Amino acid sequence: MSDSSKVLLDIRHLSVAVRDAQSNTPLVRDVSLQVKSGETLAIVGESGSGKTLTFLAALGIAPNNIKVTAGEVLFENDDLTKLNPSELRARRGTAISMVFQDPLSALNPVFSIGTQIIEVLRAHLPMTKAQARARAIELLERVHIPDPHRRVDDYPHQFSGGMRQRALIAMAIALEPKVLIADEPTTALDVTVQAQVLELLSQLREETGMALVLITHDLGLVARHADRVAVFYAGRVVEQASVQDLFHETRHPYTVSLFRTIPRLDSPVHTALTPIAGQPPNLAQLPKGCPFAPRCYLVKPDCGSTQVKLIDTTNKEHLSACQYWSDVHPES
Repeated sequence: MSDSSKVLLDIRHLSVAVRDAQSNTPLVRDVSLQVKSGETLAIVGESGSGKTLTFLAALGIAPNNIKVTAGEVLFENDDLTKLNPSELRARRGTAISMVFQDPLSALNPVFSIGTQIIEVLRAHLPMTKAQARARAIELLERVHIPDPHRRVDDYPHQFSGGMRQRALIAMAIALEPKVLIADEPTTALDVTVQAQVLELLSQLREETGMALVLITHDLGLVARHADRVAVFYAGRVVEQASVQDLFHETRHPYTVSLFRTIPRLDSPVHTALTPIAGQPPNLAQLPKGCPFAPRCYLVKPDCGSTQVKLIDTTNKEHLSACQYWSDVHPES
């Protein structure tokens, strides 16, 4: 794990909304995150909590009806939200790259894997086709695709799910980005392949010094691979801490509730899991106070009316959006 303090990607008070003729619905509200050189930052939370959308909006690749309404996304002192499309396109891949959740839909089925990697390389670098092909083979070998000289001409349907994910990673690292964002990179993969993909990402991070943003709902992966964690709920960050502090000194009831949904090997055989009560809130009609209050096991009378921003808890690196964080006790 890295202890580097150089900030590569600095998201400051980012808000994102979906806009159409009838409405302007906030989806991400006042999110601030820093991604540091050489570290792995994990982003966790329920589906629809704004995890992926935050980074799609930051990179300018969110759907057309989704707009950044406030905040900055700083990379090496440039605000990505202020760049024109061609400038932003030049930064994607070379500075920041993303591995998408579903490799089958992310890859074009009518072009070979090699052709798609070559296209990425030649769009950004002054390479001949032969040079780009040789580099594509090197990249496939680097992500442990067997017999890369032959498989470079295969199509996505000829690759297994794990191999398609590796091919996506090869494309993402082709231009040696400083920040790699991996969105649920092990979805629909079996446990063995999941471990291989995550070990590959960790290996690449250590070899290149790039920062890795791991968007996931799997807290087991977080415990094994992350340096720091940001927990999302209803489009906001509700807790942010080092992985050790988050697991051992949890300071938000929602994070505790997430831990309670996970089976433990050291629990008695018939121990029941505890689901989180209720449903996530409608983002168009959030409650006046804490959005988690209607589902919270520690709710107090004023939680429904008091909006709490991230505040320091036991240390300045451990932030919680709960005014009663000192009453939160981590799971044993």
